[in-house]
Amino acid sequence: MSRRRFVDGIRLALREELESDPDVCLYGEDITLGGPFGATRDLVDAFGEDRIRNTPISEATVVGLAIGAATVGARPVVEVMFVDFITLAMDQLVNHGAKLHYMSGGQIKVPLTIRSTFGIGGGWGAHHSQSLESWLMHVPGLKVAMPSCAADTRGLLQASIQDDSPVIFLEHRGLYFTSQEVGDDDGKPIPLGQAIVRRTGADVTVVALSQMVNDALTVAEKLATEGIDVEVVDPRTVAPLDIETIVESARKTGRVVVAHEAVISGGVGAEIVAQIQREAFDYLDAPIVRVGAPTAPVPAAPALEDLFAPGGDEIEAAVRAVVQGAV
Repeated sequence: MSRRRFVDGIRLALREELESDPDVCLYGEDITLGGPFGATRDLVDAFGEDRIRNTPISEATVVGLAIGAATVGARPVVEVMFVDFITLAMDQLVNHGAKLHYMSGGQIKVPLTIRSTFGIGGGWGAHHSQSLESWLMHVPGLKVAMPSCAADTRGLLQASIQDDSPVIFLEHRGLYFTSQEVGDDDGKPIPLGQAIVRRTGADVTVVALSQMVNDALTVAEKLATEGIDVEVVDPRTVAPLDIETIVESARKTGRVVVAHEAVISGGVGAEIVAQIQREAFDYLDAPIVRVGAPTAPVPAAPALEDLFAPGGDEIEAAVRAVVQGAV
């Protein structure tokens, strides 16, 4: 067993895919310098500027270029600094990248990976702090990965780059410099659409996304001292969504909390709740509770940001309410 930082897992996966497949190339703003958080640091020294290319500040242009390159044999990995700015490339991504395989009758593949950061924290404000995974999972043809820990970044990113479909790989900025033990199976691609039970429990299931998984695990350890046994499920990808693992857990515990950092209205949690209700309604002992951010722009002021961002306190309150029948 060894420890690895979240950001180092990303860099390691990029390096391995560049080494193993000459068609893999990286595009993005300032990526030869390492990008804003150092994820691509030193890669240009090993692979050269033909494969590690800085781009203009034009997300639509870069994503369009990458889609075109992917259709003729390249396997591009694009870094969009903030997911907020993926909105500038939605025409290219949604109307072209996601649809070309279908509209060509399967003749065209689009093996494109877009890495982007998201998340609340650091006072980045409303233009740099959004969580837009529900927008992206709504588009047929796009896959969406959301790693929660250093142990998963390497394998999930490997699988994303090797996939023949467009994959949006969302990295929470609050996780970049966290570290974790990695196991013996480290280095193997983690199949997209395969959830994992991070902690087993008998009383209530918490389904959490990205950084909220770690908040849920902290809450679970705290509540265990009070005799409340919390199971934590990490979907790891939201498109495809491994609803089978989630439903199995819901049937076992009979109580469910779904937590994400995105605005609660129209979030991924609503889809998860709907599918649990359909597949496990007769097993539920209480209504399902969602935890998410208020339906408002993310404030930049640190005190307001702290009040706005959902986290462990909100998950704990939701779990207590579900267990106590107070919902």
